[in-house]
Amino acid sequence: MSSAKIRQKFLDFFQTRGHVIRQSSSLIPDDPSVLLTTAGMQQFKLYFTGDLSAQEDFRLPSGEPAKGVVTIQKCFRTSDIDEVGDDSHLTFFEMLGNFSFGGYFKKEAIEYAHEFITKELGLKIDYISVFEGNKEVPADLESEKIWQSLGIKDIRRCGREDNFWGPTGSEGPCGPTTEIYVNGVEVWNIVFNEYFQDSDGHLEPLMQKGVDTGMGFERLVTEVQNKSNIFETDLFESILKNIPAELSERTRRILADHARGIAFLISDGVLPSNKDQGYILRRLMRRVITHEQINLNKEKKFSSLDLLKTVAEEYKSDYPNLNKEKITGVWREESDKFTKTLSAGLKELEKLTFVDSVSAFRLYESYGLPFEIIKEINPEKSKNLTRENFDKEFAKHQEVSRAGAEKKFGGHGLVLNTGELKAGSEEEMKKVLRLHTATHLLHRALREVLGSEVGQAGSDITPERTRFDFSFPRKVTPEEIKKVEDLVNQKIKENLPVNFVELPKSEAEKTGALFFFKQKYPERVKVYFVGDTLESAWSKEFCGGPHVSRTGEIGEFKISKEEAISAGVRRIRAVIYP
Repeated sequence: MSSAKIRQKFLDFFQTRGHVIRQSSSLIPDDPSVLLTTAGMQQFKLYFTGDLSAQEDFRLPSGEPAKGVVTIQKCFRTSDIDEVGDDSHLTFFEMLGNFSFGGYFKKEAIEYAHEFITKELGLKIDYISVFEGNKEVPADLESEKIWQSLGIKDIRRCGREDNFWGPTGSEGPCGPTTEIYVNGVEVWNIVFNEYFQDSDGHLEPLMQKGVDTGMGFERLVTEVQNKSNIFETDLFESILKNIPAELSERTRRILADHARGIAFLISDGVLPSNKDQGYILRRLMRRVITHEQINLNKEKKFSSLDLLKTVAEEYKSDYPNLNKEKITGVWREESDKFTKTLSAGLKELEKLTFVDSVSAFRLYESYGLPFEIIKEINPEKSKNLTRENFDKEFAKHQEVSRAGAEKKFGGHGLVLNTGELKAGSEEEMKKVLRLHTATHLLHRALREVLGSEVGQAGSDITPERTRFDFSFPRKVTPEEIKKVEDLVNQKIKENLPVNFVELPKSEAEKTGALFFFKQKYPERVKVYFVGDTLESAWSKEFCGGPHVSRTGEIGEFKISKEEAISAGVRRIRAVIYP
């Protein structure tokens, strides 16, 4: 059975049983407490907690509330990067899932899973695991009895580490699980969301019980197609054809996995950088670029661009946002930058007798060599280098950088949600507040002139100027810069009031206020708005403040420079007079 047929069979199975099909959410989650989407349930967290109504949002063609939701969710797990190359680990993968928010619970969830696995796919269940219980949560005897009624005899009770899932992020829905094993491999994890775990680890019963299931698509296809590992399935067939067989099997698998991850991250708006999602993308890209360059003058050379184009072509029908031109454009820009320093970095690596965390970080900082490449190229020299020690060195460097910034500004830093305000005196603080409010106006003006694809990528404000980074795929024209500048000054002349309201984060998101997706926000946030009311405001953003009380206090706004700082990210510097 082809992977395409398995994919459609899963959606059809649940659709005919009263579920609505929901498209995959982005790899960049709405939840700021997590870096990337790692599970299918993340887009549904607010339905499990009751903050959003499933009955209102998920309806059948007849108009009646749906029994549940079914998805095929694209996911990315950074914890598996170092294991990629074995038989089962991936960074990018797809997760099949069916979800219920009060429509059904354990009995139907287990019966659906049993029917789909044994009848639709013709697989034999080896054994089942259920939660054995602990001091906080009782043993899941109900699930055990349901499985027994279906004829399953091998049912194993396991502890919290294996059979209690969640939450995603720092807090959220969670509960006991029951897992299905086929040929000794866990293929389906069925979570019964009965509790809410807060950031302190305390459990409270949810008002409405829910079902959250996850079935790794690649693992499932491996079992259905009777393959020995995920890379032998038809999901990787076309990609691996573009990678020379002469390369080691582990390298071929890494390249195939990373090509998928790169294409999907870029298509969801991630750009290579040294922070957060961009850092993950850059690690993948540079690993592939290095292997390509090492083999450039050999018979077993390959084209990384061909790999990315193949991924885009293979998945285009299921994920229409995979844009081949965008993917290859970002790739070429990063490749051009990195290959200039790669050769020097490899020469420096050759000079070293051994590689420890200090020298490894220096190679990364000076030449961009990722940890993975250092380990792969010289395994003997780097045999004592561990990911843990490398990450500690990375963190130590960040601490030194922060300390230097604080010293530079006399220790008078005021960190806000929109960026970092720096002022060393009361007089400087007044100027900073004016620039801070001007930055909010700038953000709103950019979106009005250039469109909603503009997204904040960082800001930095000193008494001398504001610096605002934003995502945008092309150069901004002088005419557009003038429109943005004029629009900001127009709002300053209108002398609009600047106020804020404090709301629960979920309510604040519904107001349409802008927020910085990389920022981790508390459960209650301030929304600063420019205008008479929050509803009619011209500008509104999540922000910790402080700001001026009216825009007329800002002064004349002038954009002094606009430039590109990385692929798809641009920077504006602006000043105010007097």
